[in-house]
Amino acid sequence: MFAAIRRNLLFCLIAWICMLPVRSLTQQNAEPIGPARHITTVPFTMLTGGIVIIRATLDSLPDSLNFILDTGSGGISLDSTTCSTLGIKLQHSNRTIRGIAGIKTVDFAYGHTMNLPDLSVEKLDFHVNDYDILTSVYGVKIDGIIGYSFFRRYIIKIDYDKMQMEVLTPGAIKYPRGGTLLKPQFSTLAMQRLYVKDRVGITAKFYYDMGAGLCMLLSKSFVTDSMFLNTKKKMFETQAQGLGGKAEMSLTIIKEIRLGPYRFRKVPTYIFNDEYNATSYPASGGLIGNDILRRFNVVLNYGKQEIFIKPNNRYRDSFDYAYTGLGIYLINNEVTVLDIMKGSPAEKAGFQEGDVVIGMNKNFSGNIQVYKAMLQTINTTISVMVRDKNGELMKRQLKVQSIL
Repeated sequence: MFAAIRRNLLFCLIAWICMLPVRSLTQQNAEPIGPARHITTVPFTMLTGGIVIIRATLDSLPDSLNFILDTGSGGISLDSTTCSTLGIKLQHSNRTIRGIAGIKTVDFAYGHTMNLPDLSVEKLDFHVNDYDILTSVYGVKIDGIIGYSFFRRYIIKIDYDKMQMEVLTPGAIKYPRGGTLLKPQFSTLAMQRLYVKDRVGITAKFYYDMGAGLCMLLSKSFVTDSMFLNTKKKMFETQAQGLGGKAEMSLTIIKEIRLGPYRFRKVPTYIFNDEYNATSYPASGGLIGNDILRRFNVVLNYGKQEIFIKPNNRYRDSFDYAYTGLGIYLINNEVTVLDIMKGSPAEKAGFQEGDVVIGMNKNFSGNIQVYKAMLQTINTTISVMVRDKNGELMKRQLKVQSIL
């Protein structure tokens, strides 16, 4: 899921807890169970890149919190600021989480209950991380991330047409007609085989990651060893914020991706030097993110080690080929420029770190989601009103480049 394009890529969403005690999925399959039963339906909202947000409460606390649904997370987590505000007791641990820019030991909040409409999920152990960066990227307070600890207990249906999540009990289920049943490799995370083609075509495994606001992320080791990529094509340098700090990346286009029988052409793809092996290479070549996965309504059936996908109304949405090199964040309720990539349209337009965006194309809403959406139209020039560090107002003309 921002430093080098108009939409940030927050890859702390692909972090997971190492050495979590996991109930075997094989054990779950062996349990005699009847038909799956409906429990509840929960509405959700979607942010740039397809990031899914649901609202829930904790224990008997009244405050409603924002959680990201993330199949790329091996547990469930809370924001450290949220814990402090709500007075949630933390305990030190020797558990670690791994991300694109580091490995970190985390505290835990043990034995809490997450409340959804008509459903209370008990005995959850939340690891605690600092999600201030997510909040500043999306302009929405991010209180936590929901991953494997939730998904393993239920069958989850995600309908992007109706913008709702349905929760069912584990059990026998009849999948809708007209879709495809995937059989990923499961541990805590689902790893799906994909066909990727550029210079040549190959098949490899990639994490199925709803929490990544992008199409594809590839390990540089995978790209080098597989030699499938045409190395002569143009690369656009960018950055991503993740666990441990910033990571340098390259953005390019690969010719084709196939997920089951579904084919996508000219797919924007990020490549990075996976120093901390967040992608678990060579077991996985990287991940497929929700800018592709949101094009399918999905049934997550972890108990049966199955994922069912069916194309939805977003299936033929165009991909985002825009590039500006501008990283904007919501800081103290102001949309602020923090990153400008060298040689990018943003640098050529004269943006400086610390510029505060007052408006774009006469839109003065201050809504960072709106501004990022405005920066998605390629081969256009956007008039950006900023207040610089000296408090002076000035207008910058930003050309949105295409990576095609």
